[in-house]
Amino acid sequence: MAGAYWIAHVTVTDPEAYGKYAEGAGPAIAKHGGKFLARSTRYVQLEGTDRARNVLAWFPSLEAAEQCYHSDEYQAALAHAKGAAERDLMILEASDDV
Repeated sequence: MAGAYWIAHVTVTDPEAYGKYAEGAGPAIAKHGGKFLARSTRYVQLEGTDRARNVLAWFPSLEAAEQCYHSDEYQAALAHAKGAAERDLMILEASDDV
């Protein structure tokens, strides 16, 4: 499955505000071809900073994932997450040879 992965590690500090983010983020991600592969499922932290919420989403390309992030719809949702969570978010391009 080529494409790109949106990988987020999150500590939610204001669940009500972050819930508003999630309501808007899901449709924005879907609009750009994104699909959630894992959200807040079980995990094992082996190294680095532990964050209770971990999300993996697939996009058809790195460009689609980046366009989603910068889209008006996603930025409107993201406004609710600012100050409501500590987040790390990255986009990782999938390897064609897997």
